[in-house]
Amino acid sequence: MVGRELGDLYPRHAPKPGPVRLEARGLSARAAGGRALSDVSFSLHAGEVLGVGGLMGAGRTELFLHLLGAGGTRTAGDVFLAGRALRAENPREAIEAGLSLVTEDRRRYGLILDQSVGFNLSLSTLRALSRGGFIDAAEEELRGERDLSDLRIKTPGLSTPVGSLSGGNQQKVLFGRARRSDPSVLLLDEPTKGVDVGAKVEIYELINSLTARGMAVILTSSELPELIGVSDRILMMREGRIAGEFSRGEATQERLIAAALGQEMS
Repeated sequence: MVGRELGDLYPRHAPKPGPVRLEARGLSARAAGGRALSDVSFSLHAGEVLGVGGLMGAGRTELFLHLLGAGGTRTAGDVFLAGRALRAENPREAIEAGLSLVTEDRRRYGLILDQSVGFNLSLSTLRALSRGGFIDAAEEELRGERDLSDLRIKTPGLSTPVGSLSGGNQQKVLFGRARRSDPSVLLLDEPTKGVDVGAKVEIYELINSLTARGMAVILTSSELPELIGVSDRILMMREGRIAGEFSRGEATQERLIAAALGQEMS
């Protein structure tokens, strides 16, 4: 791919895993359209990237939406965030508990395209930026400029409409907004979809920087090389269940595909 080495494309620098940040025990839930999660169990440690793969309809989206309080009615099991029971009724409750999401469809669900870069970055921290019922413009600009620098967002300025940026820079704005809420667990749904190779590598480096600070990450991807290259462990889902779990050293495309299809490896 444009002459890059594999290590250059997926520059994962995994820190030593810390304590468990997120845990599901026998989670089952009904979702819209008859889809469901069934007996899903996993743990996620601080500093770890847990990849979640599977075919379309395998349950990846349902899992993310349920964790975020945006879909699915729980029928069994428990979820714990930093040791405390999590049963968010809506995304606001999930965010306040310490979860944040970078959505797959940034143009429909993630960004307000006709608003500025600064406006979109600030959406998750409006309460922290408020002074006497008004936004502290100086503080908002200070934080915005810091985000532009830290995330290397290429834009003429904070006042630029976010819809005019490239796909990769729009995605970095979403990362910046998610990071602002200081989550302990970050959900990344197809985080490099629709961005060029250079921007992908920058996003992978950003994931490294977040996990180095102790953040835990769950990531879904339809690209198996990306899933293998970025993740420390991988869960493959099939029909709403965990069909296989693989360490970074065990994961191959053949094994992941076999698990997704419910096949035994010879």
